[in-house]
Amino acid sequence: MTFRDGTLVDWHPWGEEAFSLADRTARPVLCSLTAPWCEWCETMDEETYSDPKIAANVGESFVPVRVDVDRQPRVRERYNMGGFPTTVFLTPAGEVLSGATYMGREGMRQVLDSVRRSWDAKGASAGRVPRALGGEAPPGGEVTADIEAHMVEQVAAAFDEEFGGWGNGAKFPLTDTVAFALKRDRDRATRTLEAIRTHLLDTYDGGFYRYTETRRWGEPHREKLTDENAAVVSAFTSGYLYTGEEAYRGAAERGIDYLTTTLWTGEAFAGSQAASDYYLLEPTEREETEPPHVDETVFADRNGIAAAALLRFAAVTDHDGAARYAERALEHVLDELVEDGRIAHYDGGETGLLVDHARLLSGLTAAAQLLGPDEWLAPARAIADDAIDRLQAADGAFLDGDPAGAGLLDRPLRPLEANAVIANGLLDLWALTGTERYRSAAGDAIGAFAGAYDRMGVEAAEYATACARYHYDPLVIRTPPAGEELHRAALRIADHEKVVVPEERSDAVAVRSGVETEPATTPDALLERVVEEPQFD
Repeated sequence: MTFRDGTLVDWHPWGEEAFSLADRTARPVLCSLTAPWCEWCETMDEETYSDPKIAANVGESFVPVRVDVDRQPRVRERYNMGGFPTTVFLTPAGEVLSGATYMGREGMRQVLDSVRRSWDAKGASAGRVPRALGGEAPPGGEVTADIEAHMVEQVAAAFDEEFGGWGNGAKFPLTDTVAFALKRDRDRATRTLEAIRTHLLDTYDGGFYRYTETRRWGEPHREKLTDENAAVVSAFTSGYLYTGEEAYRGAAERGIDYLTTTLWTGEAFAGSQAASDYYLLEPTEREETEPPHVDETVFADRNGIAAAALLRFAAVTDHDGAARYAERALEHVLDELVEDGRIAHYDGGETGLLVDHARLLSGLTAAAQLLGPDEWLAPARAIADDAIDRLQAADGAFLDGDPAGAGLLDRPLRPLEANAVIANGLLDLWALTGTERYRSAAGDAIGAFAGAYDRMGVEAAEYATACARYHYDPLVIRTPPAGEELHRAALRIADHEKVVVPEERSDAVAVRSGVETEPATTPDALLERVVEEPQFD
């Protein structure tokens, strides 16, 4: 079966059938990785794949495969050449021959000829397996305070003192780095939040653009993804928690308004909104113009992170609407995409992916803290147990999914970021349930990478956060049931890495490393207990 995608190329869907065809006909695979929000993907379709000569060459000499990277994240992680669109040439076994990002007509003609000559001369022997899929386990080690200290140094060393943010090229929000720095290097964190608010916030339609091409935060790429918007909302919420700065609360609210209107399907959060020249129009012109396309696919991982972001905002601000949208999204995902702890990436999509388990777990543990544990801990446990039982390898790291499928999907991948996310979720779940299995699994996951911590840059900030929370244990505050005064006060204590555990009790205590404070019966007393809490080495 083939299908067209607005081009003159007859694309095959990703799967065993396409690779079997390549093997039978002794042709390499041309794999086109695109996304519904990607403006350059649309441009390449219009300018390159709609050229009759190129389309004919592709059809005669290659087996063309089209992949939506939002729907196939494991393919994306194995074959992304640095951005989208990606065009990667593969052997019938899925090994990489060559690849690039956007290519115009002339560039594509040259690459097609070059790959074909190489294939004719060397065949499948020219293929290679990306290093990350080589089968070697990551360098494990002990989770110590040195990992957090190293990241603190990286945050300072890589910071752009002139324009804010990290790095000297394209500027991404790097929300995990912002969150890490808010607790440990607040000035650099808040300077970055100011840059994000100034340069990435769509002040008319709301929501945040993905990134900018220049160091000065110029030339923004204007696609808006649900997970990235949710992460920015979380960063501004944490900024407001620490500083009380109303501008941060306002920025978070603009993100929430966008998520709950433009990206709300009626049941949950949609996947993304495409980039477009629409965003260059004046507000009066936008009113008369059709807004960019919204992909209404409900992805489990994106709804998990969106729900967590809205719940954390509600915890800090008492924004009831945010909590209700988060609750509805979680209920929809649990009803439609989860069965016995195993998650479908979307309706009809691949099941059991680490990214879905990690992100949905974060949403469920956030719900248990704000709304109370009764409805949310059972599915959180089931999801965590499934991930541990099925995806955690002998070396402690979690695999990105079941090692099976076409191309190199049968090669295990141990993604650092997703391991950090699920480790943090497991630490929350341990604090909420007291089940040691979850803390142990979190420690094994981050320990699997600890031998390489000194080579990690600021992009690995969430990993460093997980290591710090595991090494010291997160601050845990045990409170009366959800909604009571002490519970609300605990949610507002300025530590975004804490865990609040609503229980059947009348007072509140703070706990870390097994040491419990004296009970507090008023919000002021609780704050005093937390401030006086001893620090552990």
